[in-house]
Amino acid sequence: MSTTLSRRVSRAIADPYTPSSLGARRRSSRWDELLRRFPELDQMRIVDLGGDMRAWRLAPVQPRELVLLNRFAQSDVDGGGNGNGSVKAVVGDACSLPAELRGERFDLVYSNSVLEHVGGHDRRLAFAASVRELGDAHWIQTPYRYFPVEPHWLCPGLQFLPVRARAEVTLRWPLGGYSAVRELDQAVRWVLATELVSVTELRHYFPASEIWRERFLGLTKSLVAVAGGVG
Repeated sequence: MSTTLSRRVSRAIADPYTPSSLGARRRSSRWDELLRRFPELDQMRIVDLGGDMRAWRLAPVQPRELVLLNRFAQSDVDGGGNGNGSVKAVVGDACSLPAELRGERFDLVYSNSVLEHVGGHDRRLAFAASVRELGDAHWIQTPYRYFPVEPHWLCPGLQFLPVRARAEVTLRWPLGGYSAVRELDQAVRWVLATELVSVTELRHYFPASEIWRERFLGLTKSLVAVAGGVG
C-alpha cells in the first residue's frame, strides 16, 4: 500500500478531525452521551487534560470557560474565546499539576484518549489524583484494551504482542498514526508510550466513578470513568 493511500485509509477510519471518518462519528456519539449527562455544559467551567482546541472547535456545544492543559504549547488558542466563552491554554503535566492550576476547581474535568499515554501505573494514579483535585465531576475516556483492533495502529491484536514484536509491526504496518516511523528505537518509544487499560484498571484509578462502556458492533470499544452529572 502506498504512503498516500495508507494515509487516506487511516484518515477515513480514525482521524477525529475528518468529519466523515468512523473515528469522528464515534466521537460524535460520545458527545451525545456527554451532553445527556451534563446538559448544562455550555454554562460550565471545564478543564481538558491533554486536550487541544481542534477537538473543541468541532464540538456541538462550547463551554462557558475552557482551560486546556497540555505538555506542549498550543499556538492556535487565543484568549478571546471559542464562540461562547473564554479559552485558555496552560503548558504542564496532568500528572503533576502546574502551579497555575493548583487550588483551581472546575465544574467538569474532561479527558479524551490521554490516560493510556501518561506513562505507567504510578503516572496513571497521579493523573487520577489530579482529576480529583481539579473537580468533583469528571469524564475520563480511554480506549479499551480488549477491543480486538488497537486504535492507534488500526492493527488487530497488536496490543497483545511483546514490545519488540509491536515495534517490528510498527515499521511495516501501513495504517494508523505511526505508519511513518522508520527507526526501531523510535518504534519502541511509541510502543512503550501507549498502554491500553482494562475495566479493572480503570476502576482501580477511579473507584468512586461509574464506568460507562462505549460499544461498537456490540463490543466495548472505549471506557469512560464518569462522576457527577445525570445518571
